[in-house]
Amino acid sequence: MKLRIATYNIHKGVSSFRGMPRIHALKQALASVEADILFLQEVQGRHDKRAARHAAYWPTMEQHKFLAGNSHYAVYGMNAVYDHGHHGNALLSRFSIASASNQDVSDHAFESRGILHCVVQVQEAMIHCYVVHLGLFAKSRKRQTEALIEVVQDSAPPDAPVIIAGDFNDWTNQLSDSLRTSLGLTEVFDENLPSRGFGAYLRQLSGRGPKLKPARTFPAALPWLRLDRIYVRGFAIHSAQVLHGAMWAKLSDHAPIVASLELK
Repeated sequence: MKLRIATYNIHKGVSSFRGMPRIHALKQALASVEADILFLQEVQGRHDKRAARHAAYWPTMEQHKFLAGNSHYAVYGMNAVYDHGHHGNALLSRFSIASASNQDVSDHAFESRGILHCVVQVQEAMIHCYVVHLGLFAKSRKRQTEALIEVVQDSAPPDAPVIIAGDFNDWTNQLSDSLRTSLGLTEVFDENLPSRGFGAYLRQLSGRGPKLKPARTFPAALPWLRLDRIYVRGFAIHSAQVLHGAMWAKLSDHAPIVASLELK
């Protein structure tokens, strides 16, 4: 079974500059990706001020439902709540979603973060999908990664296929090794290394081989920082790419990642 998946921080459906609504163009762009499962961050569940200011362009329904349309199921995990609205993570799937839960992993009062866990039924397989958006501070990200590892170990059987995707804010790439070793994950851009054997993988983890590096995704206009990731278990990775260019730079401050997978 082949799957096309994507992860994208949509910046609440507004442009990086001047905060202009981009949600309709964003919907068209995501449709062009033709992803079976989308892992979305900074999804606006409600924003009364923007809805009033841009009444002609702001959808009357929640962004995750608007973006899903009639082609995908949608689940939303509310994280940050304020007087005029809220935002969080979302999962959109062409396949039915058997269950969903959202766990608060906020590390301090200034950032609200969560892990959205959805079990997606793809034919006979139950795929455990986790949408994450980690904090801006290194110590917070470390504790949130430890919480993520615990959530996956508690909620997904050891032999279950797993996809973890989102905005990790891990520009120094300090978290990947613990995810690989604790959960048996592969980041989709690990496969781009010339040598893919198990011996080469062990050398990389020990620091004696080429350092595994995720793709550059931020800022979208000229990606430099490696913030966004897709980690998988139980899948063959056929391809992975960052979508960038003028169109994507107008939609969000992050560039999306798209990967083609095949269930083992």
